[in-house]
Amino acid sequence: MYTREIQPPQRTPIERGKPLQGTWGSAFNEVDLLNIQRPYSFPFPRWMRDYRIKEWETFIINDDHFFLEALFANMKYYRIAQVYVYDKETKELLHFSKVVPFNGWRLPGDLYNSSLISRSYGFFFRIHSWLYADTIKVDLDITATRNRPSFTAHLEYNVNRNKIAPMAVTVPFSERRCMYAYKVLAAVRGDMVFGGRHVSLDPVKTLGLFGDFKGFFPYRMHSVWCTGIGFNGENRPFGFSIAENQTKETNKNNENALWIDGRLTPLPPVRITMPEGLDKQWVIQDVEGMVDLTFTPQVPRRTAFNLLLTRTEYDTPLGYFNGVLLDSEEKKIQVRNLWGLGEKLYLRI
Repeated sequence: MYTREIQPPQRTPIERGKPLQGTWGSAFNEVDLLNIQRPYSFPFPRWMRDYRIKEWETFIINDDHFFLEALFANMKYYRIAQVYVYDKETKELLHFSKVVPFNGWRLPGDLYNSSLISRSYGFFFRIHSWLYADTIKVDLDITATRNRPSFTAHLEYNVNRNKIAPMAVTVPFSERRCMYAYKVLAAVRGDMVFGGRHVSLDPVKTLGLFGDFKGFFPYRMHSVWCTGIGFNGENRPFGFSIAENQTKETNKNNENALWIDGRLTPLPPVRITMPEGLDKQWVIQDVEGMVDLTFTPQVPRRTAFNLLLTRTEYDTPLGYFNGVLLDSEEKKIQVRNLWGLGEKLYLRI
């Protein structure tokens, strides 16, 4: 059975100018990939190395009635804010997306007490990562247009360190270029006003996955993610985040994880295939017998654009997962019509 060492906390994932590789059970105090010495063969100046680092944060929230996904990314050549809210009862999908050229704001290098605020025409967001207080907060305010209702939300992840186990990883693209990821599954409380209707999120019934990513990603980036969160037949909270990407030595270390009742199980590398195409059933499997899932898209979503010699193709359908997962105690977790999303990204930047 696949296992992976979860290392004790430390201050930074960089040691003596080189990135460390591994899995940790808490966030780092500081993540600044510019401290890596000579990530490229040529001695590029600091500002050029900074432009090769891409970073983003994601918020995924699910309850009986709504599914929300928010993405805030700094690709250095442009910034993007994207929010999706899907009403499972009315089948209504709110979509907000804003792309701004050039590097205007930077995601924080730590999650223990840091904030990011952005205001622009028709849109406001604020992220306050406060792990010292076991919380991560996000505020959103989107103005209505002729084609879209207004949306306002105050959301709070309860990342109680005594009840849930997060995961932080660094995985290599090369000897000195790496990706850092922090992921945690937690109960969420908050309020949303969606098209004039007020909704309170009950933390007993609402789960959320938060992710923080930074990396020296390849010029042509290919990645596929699958994320499902909810409650099993015993009403136990569980969720998973699984990816297939261009990182190396994935059996030794990767970003795949399963949580059940707050307990973390690192998962092995997987293969994600779409034998009948993107809009048909996806197959997610490993060779260890721990992951055997299918994903059936229900709500297609696509973002594609060219901007300043860059290209983005981002498909993020919502749908259902079915199959079986195995945790670290070799207990089977039956996955039946679990709501979640698939993500397929091609990025040339």
